Amino acid sequence: MNIVVFAKMFQKLPLPEFASIMADIGFEGVDLTVRPGGYIAPEEVEEKLPEAIDIVKSKGLSIPIITTSIVDANEPYAEETFKTASECGVKYLKLGYWLYEGFGKLKAQIENIRKSLREIEKLSRKYCINAAIHTHSGMFLTAEPAVVLEILRDFNPDFVGAYIDPGHMVVEGGLAGWLMGMDMLNNRIRMVAVKDFAWIKRGNSWKAEVVPLGEGLVPWRKVFEILKRIDFKGPVSIHCEYEEISLREIIEQARKDLNYVRNILSSV
Repeated sequence: MNIVVFAKMFQKLPLPEFASIMADIGFEGVDLTVRPGGYIAPEEVEEKLPEAIDIVKSKGLSIPIITTSIVDANEPYAEETFKTASECGVKYLKLGYWLYEGFGKLKAQIENIRKSLREIEKLSRKYCINAAIHTHSGMFLTAEPAVVLEILRDFNPDFVGAYIDPGHMVVEGGLAGWLMGMDMLNNRIRMVAVKDFAWIKRGNSWKAEVVPLGEGLVPWRKVFEILKRIDFKGPVSIHCEYEEISLREIIEQARKDLNYVRNILSSV
């Protein structure tokens, strides 16, 4: 498994500084944001992604995965992103999200997404990239692994696969739903996101909030035991999405999160 760091929470830093810090911490690579508001805007991908690859490589890191907002093969800069990523040696691409439109609309939405993914699959095949949809809790079409499985039905997972996020899966299915979700998606899993959640009471309501790895609901040892059992070899992206602490504290927490994952991997 290639352990990388998700760039989202570090975008205030110049890329060379960010890459240098993450290399010092011990990450193997970067999950780079190539989307509006990311390190690279979609319209700049042809120019900026090769530059970013060179910068990150100069620090001893790789960029095996990019995070995009692509949901349609015909949207502006979609093909340019696939093409440039392929030319730069990027093997994995996270797609964007589709919002659930409400009761009674799910089946039609699934079919519409499958049509969009058929066109995206053509880009994946053309440029030899694995595009994947990310399991995300809440009002997202990919909140429920069973829905993700139905969306991905009949797709070759080497071109359109699943990007599982056990944290989000535990939010939606905290007792055994996450486990059944991994079981269902099993041979379609191509990427894994790592972050932990806890239910926190804020006033009169409960919120699912990101907490340091090992302090939340995710049984990470069991997750990695399963990943080893299914011979998962893709990128593991650590998501340091801590909203309530400073950038300096997030950097230190990234170090702790990486050590937490490595300690588990050394003993499973």
